[in-house]
Amino acid sequence: MRHNLTTPSQLALAISLALGSSLALAEPDESDASESTGLGFERIVVTGAVARNQTVMQSSVSVSTLTTEDIQVSAPRSTAEIFRMLPGVRSESTGGDGNANIAVRGLPVAAGGAKFLTLQEDGLPVMQFGDIAFGNADIFLRADSTISRLDVIRGGSASTAASNSPGGIINFVSKTGLEEGGSVAFTTGLNYDSFRTDFEYGGDINNDTRFHIGGFVRQGEGVRNPGYQGEKGYQLKANLTKEFDTGYVRLYAKHLNDRVASYMPMPMFADGSSVPGFDARKDTLQSVYLTQTVRLNGDNQISRGDIRNGMNPEVNSFGFEAIFDLDDHWTLENRFRINSVSGNFITLFPAEVDSAQSIANSIAGDDAVVRYAVGPNTGERFTAENAMRIHTFDVELNDFGSIVNDLKLSRRFGEVDVTFGYYLADQSIRMSWLWNSYLMALKGDNAELLDVYAADGTAFSEQGLLAYGVPFWDNCCQRNYDTDYSIRAPYLTASWAMGELSLDASVRRDIGKARGSYAGAVQSSRDMNGDGIISQVEQSVSAIDLANPSLVNYSWGYNSYSVGANYQLDNDWAVFGRISKGGRANADRLLFGKVNADGSVAREDAIDEVKQYELGSKSRHGNLNLFATLFFAKTEEQNFEATTQLFFDRVYQAKGIELESSYRIGDFDLRGSVTWTDAEITRDALNPDVVGNTPRRQADFIYSLIARYTFDQAQLGLSLIGTTAAYAQDNNDLKFSGYTQVNAFASYDLATNLTLSLNVNNLFDTIGITEAEQGSVPANGIITARTINGRTASLGLRYQF
Repeated sequence: MRHNLTTPSQLALAISLALGSSLALAEPDESDASESTGLGFERIVVTGAVARNQTVMQSSVSVSTLTTEDIQVSAPRSTAEIFRMLPGVRSESTGGDGNANIAVRGLPVAAGGAKFLTLQEDGLPVMQFGDIAFGNADIFLRADSTISRLDVIRGGSASTAASNSPGGIINFVSKTGLEEGGSVAFTTGLNYDSFRTDFEYGGDINNDTRFHIGGFVRQGEGVRNPGYQGEKGYQLKANLTKEFDTGYVRLYAKHLNDRVASYMPMPMFADGSSVPGFDARKDTLQSVYLTQTVRLNGDNQISRGDIRNGMNPEVNSFGFEAIFDLDDHWTLENRFRINSVSGNFITLFPAEVDSAQSIANSIAGDDAVVRYAVGPNTGERFTAENAMRIHTFDVELNDFGSIVNDLKLSRRFGEVDVTFGYYLADQSIRMSWLWNSYLMALKGDNAELLDVYAADGTAFSEQGLLAYGVPFWDNCCQRNYDTDYSIRAPYLTASWAMGELSLDASVRRDIGKARGSYAGAVQSSRDMNGDGIISQVEQSVSAIDLANPSLVNYSWGYNSYSVGANYQLDNDWAVFGRISKGGRANADRLLFGKVNADGSVAREDAIDEVKQYELGSKSRHGNLNLFATLFFAKTEEQNFEATTQLFFDRVYQAKGIELESSYRIGDFDLRGSVTWTDAEITRDALNPDVVGNTPRRQADFIYSLIARYTFDQAQLGLSLIGTTAAYAQDNNDLKFSGYTQVNAFASYDLATNLTLSLNVNNLFDTIGITEAEQGSVPANGIITARTINGRTASLGLRYQF
């Protein structure tokens, strides 16, 4: 069975009808998709859907879709770079292929990750908490050719659609073999070392069974050269669908073992220009001279960490989904997944950037001497100006596994559609922080390690190692987490259509438990290198205080609701409104400060609530589509930031307008969005001086644009991603300039089904700072910040069969 769907929007609609709607189980034909144009107002809402089988035009939900063609034109270099094309979404994707900071509609990113936003694969969360320290959800997620599209729900309607997601849901929807055929694609970097193969194939096994299988393999240094192979890994995904007269069952599996470098904030001047010897757009802190680190592991045994592992997720997951029409107009829907997740997160962080002499004096006293510890100049005096005190963010992800099930039972009662649901999930968070300190030259091309000597010749470092631990941060960060979190959430959704008026309401009750223990650092002397001598750096070694763990034993509960209305004025114009309250339970970031001695946690610390109001319009004006939403949000925030060792206890407010539009004329297609946000810190229990300030990194405007023109055998595309100026920190002193990043794409059909493509990311080599550790310019003028990658170009060859 093969459907000849000729456009990406038609394919998206067909798959959405087949996958997600509990009321539309039959396979669509071409007539079902023929009206899907522009922003897809006639497609069925699937992700986070209300009970009724509604189109986007009929619903009061702010929903968007990115097709594979949209993603291709935007020329992303990581999964999180795809999100920059989404209206209302601020994706700071400068950390590599993972560890991104993602926010929506002014909801804050106080300490990294995607706290109020859930990333899903095929309708279930990747992680139950999107901001686990060193375990952000996007680390365990890879976009490849098995993806059919991205479905995105923004705003309050997500509050009851999933746990811990009041800001929104980004759902990666996989291909299922609905379209018979496949592809193989090869991509290589032109001005950077990377080679990747993507492959996928699917189709019918017989009249009622189909399959899809695919994945990718890659290797290379990556977009920044770490001095070694920074990328190496693969992903395999497969699913099998069996259709019945009244529904279907789908089995699926995924194996991910990928390794990519993690890019931390890098030294640069406050205006974004590069310091001598370090190009902030292209260089990285990683170096061939620092690939191994010796430390005590989570069991306090001497072990070795490999910095070349970078972000190294290892994921094995298996799941199924089933949808069936039952007797008496009932519909049963269930999704289940079990995940085995582990890996590593290890990278270099510049805890201090200053003159080498100043850092050395703070370690070994006045008139300290700095010498090269490695490289061709080993033993010689270091005469360059600046150096960096490096901390190894060395974290073993021992167990981030989960079990998830989402059960729904739906029925229509007259004009009212009702869904009863029950969601349950168990999430493990078991990891060990094993950090060390080094001294390194300020240099972007394989920086050398440096040794420090007192004026009398006493060595205060060994091969660049300053300490087994991080004394510059009070030896904070030798830690062990052994915790489990369970979530149980019954929910109810109802929708009602009265002519052109549609109403929907939903409630959800989240009930959770946290159990386990955690332990911090303890100092002792230890012979780490086994030479029988306790050297200077071995006199105080950070270990984990396993003998005195702290208890985690608390529960939480919160209610969420969302009420929306949509009125269709005519066939091409509808207005809608929504009032919502959602919640977000805090997890590992409460440890080491917010957990009481008996393991309990105050309710105001355990839960952050978000209240949202939305008013919007959807309209078609010939070939022009426009989606406009006014929004207001009030957000509570409890958080902890690893780099500053600071807790947050705040309330934020944000208001603004979100515009999404598309325009098509002939072979020219234009799609874009702009979001204006006015955000403010309205309360801070720990630092009242910031009340009234704009939250860190929150720009007034963020915007994106995709433009493409299709010829007979070719396609040209251009995408723009931009932001206006934003403050680096909440003190509102240091401010980053706005920027516009331009990406270009071109493809040409060499033969039937064989396409050659070229894409250029950051065509004009723009500097664009996304975050910084400092809130003010230090005396030496050097800050540590992340900027978008410089210009990179890649060439691809794709064959479809």
